[in-house]
Amino acid sequence: MSSGWIIFLAIVAGIGISSFVIYRKIKTKVEQVSMAAFGTRNFVEGYKRQADALAERPKSVSAMTRVFAPQIARDFPEFNLEQFRNKAENLLVCALQAVSAGNAGLLKDASGELCQQVVNQIEGNRAAGVREVYRDIKVHQTEISNYQKKDGKCIITFQSAVEHFHYKEKDGGVIWGDAQRKQQTKYNTELVYIQDAARMGAGNAVGTTCPNCGAPITDLGNMRCEYCGAAVTPVDEKVWTLQQYYEVDYHRV
Repeated sequence: MSSGWIIFLAIVAGIGISSFVIYRKIKTKVEQVSMAAFGTRNFVEGYKRQADALAERPKSVSAMTRVFAPQIARDFPEFNLEQFRNKAENLLVCALQAVSAGNAGLLKDASGELCQQVVNQIEGNRAAGVREVYRDIKVHQTEISNYQKKDGKCIITFQSAVEHFHYKEKDGGVIWGDAQRKQQTKYNTELVYIQDAARMGAGNAVGTTCPNCGAPITDLGNMRCEYCGAAVTPVDEKVWTLQQYYEVDYHRV
């Protein structure tokens, strides 16, 4: 064998040994990271275990009920928190089921704004040739996350920890999400009270008016008309409406 071939083979062997050493170092490092993160040397198995665990663990909600409930009670003594908490949960589930069925008619007692939101989502899916599926929906917890008074309206934001299977299908296959693993997520649902329809600039807005003279009651918590002095008792079911819902993510929290 010529010296040239010997040199060539030595170089190849050296490269092979170096590559093997590098491979072993990388493999050892990955195993160490996997062990620290997942408790197993198999990274893929560890990642799957973590994903399975997260799929079973409900999300934590922004629970500000204790902070905002007293404020809401001062502004609206007749407000029934449990009634509207349940209504927010039920309407959220109905909205997701309506999207999944592609039928906005499944929504009952929903505001025009919320119905339109569901219709838009259904029509967007149809235009894309996609079937969006929500199934096995379960609400774990719902709390008030925010309470705002601005621009002639009051907004109570309920945040719900929700689990469900959520995925999109097209041409018989799943193109987004996971049909086999449930998802834990959070949704916000906004409950709106139009305190001053004139400031909102909405002719069809629902506000509180005096039953005696018809004047608008624009002062929060005012139980008497400032014009004629007649007693005013707001009826929550008529003046509070659930107007939108959205999944909480990094873009909108």
